[in-house]
Amino acid sequence: MLLDTGQVLSEDDSPEDKIRKLKQRIDKRQGDVDERNSLYGGDRPLKFASPEFTDQTGDLFKGFSDNWCKTVPDTVRERLEVVSFEGEDGATDTEAMRAWKRTRARVDVNLAILDALVVARSHALVWNPTGEQSDITFIPAGEALVDYVPGTRNLRRTGLRIWSDGTHEFATLFTRAHGGRPPMVYRRQRMLRGGEWVTRTVGLRPSEQVDFVNPMGNEVPLVEIANRSRLHGDPESELDAVAPLQDGINTLWAHLFTAADFAALPQRVVMGMDKPTRDIRDDEDNIVAEEDIPLGQYSKDRILWLSKNGASIGQFTAADLKAYLEVISQAVRHIAAQTRTPPQYLLGEMANIAADALEAAESGLVAKASDKQVFFGEDLLEVMRLEALAAGQPARAASLAMGRTVWRDPQYRSVAQYADALTKYKAIGVPDEALWRMIPGVTEEQVTEWIRMRDAQAQAAAEAASAALSAFGPKDGTGEDADEGQEDEEDAA
Repeated sequence: MLLDTGQVLSEDDSPEDKIRKLKQRIDKRQGDVDERNSLYGGDRPLKFASPEFTDQTGDLFKGFSDNWCKTVPDTVRERLEVVSFEGEDGATDTEAMRAWKRTRARVDVNLAILDALVVARSHALVWNPTGEQSDITFIPAGEALVDYVPGTRNLRRTGLRIWSDGTHEFATLFTRAHGGRPPMVYRRQRMLRGGEWVTRTVGLRPSEQVDFVNPMGNEVPLVEIANRSRLHGDPESELDAVAPLQDGINTLWAHLFTAADFAALPQRVVMGMDKPTRDIRDDEDNIVAEEDIPLGQYSKDRILWLSKNGASIGQFTAADLKAYLEVISQAVRHIAAQTRTPPQYLLGEMANIAADALEAAESGLVAKASDKQVFFGEDLLEVMRLEALAAGQPARAASLAMGRTVWRDPQYRSVAQYADALTKYKAIGVPDEALWRMIPGVTEEQVTEWIRMRDAQAQAAAEAASAALSAFGPKDGTGEDADEGQEDEEDAA
C-alpha cells in the first residue's frame, strides 16, 4: 500500500490537523466509492445514447440495468471462504478461531471482502474496549483510512476511524510512537455539518480519559483490506473494467426495447393523398376553418379511409432485433474474458457439459480466487495477529505473524472427486487428520471430534483384545495348572 499523495501528514501535526488531513483523503475517495456502489446496485444512468434518442425516450429507461456489475464480484467472493488460521508450527490456532467466531468475524469478513472487490478496499479494527475480550470490527471504505510510513507499503503509522450519530461526527486517531512521544489514541468530535475538531465529550463518562497511551503498544490496530494493490498505484475495483461494457449493454437494451416497440406496431405511410383534415364549423354550420386529424387516432382505431384516387399504403422495414442481441452477447463475452468469469455464469449456456470441460471453463476464476487468497489472507492474518496482542498473548501473536490463513478450495468438485483424491492421498501416507481438513465444509471442531472418536474407538478395540487374550492366559493359582504345579514341587522334594 502506498502513501496517499494528497494531504501528506507531518509528525509535528497536531491530532486535529492529522484528523483533518485524513478526513480530506476519505472525502476525496468518496466519489469513486459512491460510483462503484451504484454500479454494484445497478443504479446507472443511460450512457452512450444520442441526444435525439434521449429526447425521444426521456426517463423511460430510468432505473433499468442489465446488471453484470453485481455478478462479477459476487462470483469471486463466493470462492473465498476462510477455514482457519495456522501458527508458525502449522497447527490450527484454536484461540484465534474462537475469537473469529465470537466476534462474528467469520460472517462479516464476507461483507468486507465483497466491499474490497467492489470499491477497492475495506478495513478491520481490532480493539479491546473492556480489557477482557478483544473485538474485531469490519469497516467500509468511507469510514476509515490507514496512513503508512513514507517509503514503506505495510508499516502503518496512523489510522483514522470516523462515524456519526446523526448529530455529531466522531473521530478516533491511532498513532505510532515518534520523537519520544508514546503511541497514542486521540478521540475528537465536531458537529455533523462541519466545523473544527474538538476534544470528545459526547458519549464519554466524566472520569473517562479522552487521550491515552495505546494499550496495544506501538501498533496501529486498523488494517486495510485492499484489492489487487500494485507496487505502484492504489487498490483497484473489480468493476473498473466492467463499467464501460455495462453502460454499452444498457444502451443496447434500450435501443432494442424501443425498436421492439415500433416493430410491435409496424410503421406505415400513406402515399398519393393529402394529409387528412376535418372542417371547423360555426354555430350556423358554416365552414370557417379546417384542422388536421390526429394521426394517432387512426392508429388507435386501426381504420383509415383513402378518398383520393391513386392513394396507397406502404410500410417501413422493421429493424432486425437479432443484431442487437448478437452485440449484447458479444459484450457479455468480453466481460467474461476480461474478468475471468466462467461463461455459464453470464450467458447461462450450460447443458450436458462434462466434468473436465466444466473444470476447464472455471480455471480462470479458480486462478483468480487463488490469487485473491494470497493477498486477502495476509491482511486477515494481520488482523488475527493484532487480536492476539489485544488479548494479551504476544507469543501467540508472534506465531501467527509467521503462520498462514487457510482457505476453502476455490475449485468446486463433486463428492466422488474428493473421495477419489483423498483415497489416493491416503495411499501415499498422508495422515487422516490432514485428509479430514481437506474435505469442504469440515470445521476444526469436527476434526477434533473425529480424532477423539477415533482414539476412543482404538482404545475400546485394544481393551477388547486384551480381555480376549487374558481368557487364554495363566490363572491365579487355581484349577488344573495349579495342581500340576503342586505335584512338581512334591517330586522335587
